[in-house]
Amino acid sequence: MRISEEKIDSKKKEELERLKKTVKGLINRLSESNLASISGQLEELYMTNSRKDMNETLTDILICACVMDSAVPSRLLLEHVLLVSVLHQTVGIEVGAHFLETVVRKFDDVYKSEVEGKECENLLILIANLYNFYVVHSVLIFDILKKLVSTFSGKDIELILVLLKNVGFSLRKEDALGIRELINEVQKKANELGKQFQDQSRVCFMLEIVLALKNNDMRKIPGYDPEPVEKLRKLLRTLTHNSSSGKDSQLRVSLESLLTADRVGRWWIVGSSWSGTPMIDSNKTEQILTNNSVGKVSTRILKLARKQRMNTDIRRNIFCILMTSADFLDAFEKLLKLRLKDQQEREIVHILIDCCLQENTYNPFYAHLSAKFCEYEKRFQITLQFSIWDKIRDLGSLSAAAFSNLVNLVTHLLKTKWISLTVFKVIEFSDLDKPKVHFLRRVLSALFLKTEQEDLNHIFEKLADNPKLGMLHEGLKLFLMHFLVKNIQAHADVKEGALLKEKIDLVTKTLKAKESKVKL
Repeated sequence: MRISEEKIDSKKKEELERLKKTVKGLINRLSESNLASISGQLEELYMTNSRKDMNETLTDILICACVMDSAVPSRLLLEHVLLVSVLHQTVGIEVGAHFLETVVRKFDDVYKSEVEGKECENLLILIANLYNFYVVHSVLIFDILKKLVSTFSGKDIELILVLLKNVGFSLRKEDALGIRELINEVQKKANELGKQFQDQSRVCFMLEIVLALKNNDMRKIPGYDPEPVEKLRKLLRTLTHNSSSGKDSQLRVSLESLLTADRVGRWWIVGSSWSGTPMIDSNKTEQILTNNSVGKVSTRILKLARKQRMNTDIRRNIFCILMTSADFLDAFEKLLKLRLKDQQEREIVHILIDCCLQENTYNPFYAHLSAKFCEYEKRFQITLQFSIWDKIRDLGSLSAAAFSNLVNLVTHLLKTKWISLTVFKVIEFSDLDKPKVHFLRRVLSALFLKTEQEDLNHIFEKLADNPKLGMLHEGLKLFLMHFLVKNIQAHADVKEGALLKEKIDLVTKTLKAKESKVKL
């Protein structure tokens, strides 16, 4: 048995040596012009070899090529990290995740050892470029900067300068508040410890760089040139056929999570062990689940999340916040602290509406939270309207409870003016089916009964003011006359029926008066 094991080991060793030689040959020839060809060949190697072997081999060879005691040309570092980013998106996020974890661990070891040379700087530039090419989120960069600012030695100042020079303006663009807080902390620390430094010129130089960053003045940073990164970002979009540059595959992982991965698991890789709620694991962020019963509550909520098909970390975390928040303001603050971007951010609205429709009885919490997001940023208002359009198109497949919840949600948002009557644009009034007639009748009846006359006039006048919405305007007028006014006699409550007729008549008169003015 020992002989057979030795044979297997020797065979495996030969295969790994052959793989290493092939990958090293490809990496040695890597340049911007042949990046597409080499990334394609590496993808084929991933298809024919174990991913573990490939990840380890590729990472070792890349680190050997990029990390040394002397300074490495920035162009070489950019091209090698760009290759990782391409494979991260085309092969799978475990490629970027393995490379990132190895680089961060090596950086931490070299940083603690305090060895002389440029090895630490080269590793830090690799991490910065992993952020530049959308492999990792800014959370990690901010964690490293905070760590360097907290100790603030001469070496730390040099490393802060390296990071700010490589990613400072990108960080400012993505998280202006975060970079402002960091700059204030740097200035405060420099004022406190400034006299202790032998080389005062480096501290002054760093403060000048910080000030230039704060004022968004690129000219004040010596040797700063954003063009190579921008050019390679365009190449990344071309190679991955992704207009968003793969921002949706960014690893939102903290420095602590990477350094403790052996103990708590690698939650950022699908299929790896997972512990806690990693998307919101910052010490500053309030815990989603109550401390006194984390295990019990988290298990119950996570089971519910799986049942509702919350199949990604982002969706699970949004769902957990919605299910465990004290009120809509608490939920709003916690969701903002996730700092989601673009497509990830839109998930908030989609999950919010899905949860609203899944409730057995209507819960106003979702309507108030939707309104709060609309008030915060107009982009949420647009996403909300698109999401509601999808539900209206699919009315026939909704359960009775989901249908009723959607009616109440749309009525509330119309009444509070966070969405307009354009929410009915997707309805063909010339070809109405029963679910749409039922939906419109219930929403409009509730809107007229629950809204003051002045507000009703304003809601419908806004529609009449826009000539592009002429078809919708006419469609709604006909619906009010033929499906609401004519059916008022069938209304169960006589007083409500009379009030409904009165309000519809007043709105109709207001619209007619407005139309006659327009014609004149």
